[in-house]
Amino acid sequence: MSDIDGGPQAQSPTPGSKTPAAPAKPAKKDESFFSFLLWLVLGVVVLRSFIVSPFNIPSESMLPRLLTGDYLFATKWSYGYSKYSLPFSLPLIPGRIFPHQPDRGDVVIFKAPPGNDVDYIKRVIGLPGDQVQMRGGQVWLNGKPVPKVKVPDFIVPVSPNTDCGPGFDSKVNGAAVCRYPQFRETLPNGKSYTVLDMGTTPQDDTGVFVVPEGDLFLMGDNRDNSMDSRFPAIEGGGIGMVPQENLIGKAELMMFSTDGSAQWLKPWTWFTAARWSRIGSVI
Repeated sequence: MSDIDGGPQAQSPTPGSKTPAAPAKPAKKDESFFSFLLWLVLGVVVLRSFIVSPFNIPSESMLPRLLTGDYLFATKWSYGYSKYSLPFSLPLIPGRIFPHQPDRGDVVIFKAPPGNDVDYIKRVIGLPGDQVQMRGGQVWLNGKPVPKVKVPDFIVPVSPNTDCGPGFDSKVNGAAVCRYPQFRETLPNGKSYTVLDMGTTPQDDTGVFVVPEGDLFLMGDNRDNSMDSRFPAIEGGGIGMVPQENLIGKAELMMFSTDGSAQWLKPWTWFTAARWSRIGSVI
């Protein structure tokens, strides 16, 4: 009698005979998984080291353009590559390869001296050979004032990621906001952007800084709340002149932004905390 499917019936082994052992299955699945994992890690390292990398904004030194809680993409190829392009600043690249000097007005990400272990973000104001000075809160470049024009105040809602300084809190339609005096600067190359000027501070008037060869003079757009090239390079303080070899990339595109009000146990707040209008904007 045959099986229902028409195949031969299974035969019982002959008494005393040994059933042959089933051949061991090769560990192809494990090998494939680890191979995939290796290639994935390698791809991420290459992507973040040489193409684009995400960065987040931890402070208000670049207000009004960048807010605390912004996440952006930076292009890694814009200024060439150095050890600072690599994860953990691995010393695998001598000096800088494919170097390219930034333009005035570029927003750059870099390692700040003297520690060289913290990422900073500032705007390029002075290039090698430039003379930079602050007079009455206005930038002077090579002996000429950079045009600074008052524009409507910068208004941003109060949130866990935005805390107004004394005297800058206000109300708009009953909602608590920060209101800051805002100005538009235009550099000699035509690059235009807005800055904040809260009032008179010691850093509004400086001596003349001459930018050495191979260095950059960088400033935050929040002029009264930025430890930048106006201050000597001190770990945890000013940055002084920044060597171009310390550049990591150029800030290009807003990836995401949150006001800091999201809570892990309340998933709906993941959406209400997002600053949707900022996502996708060019830096």
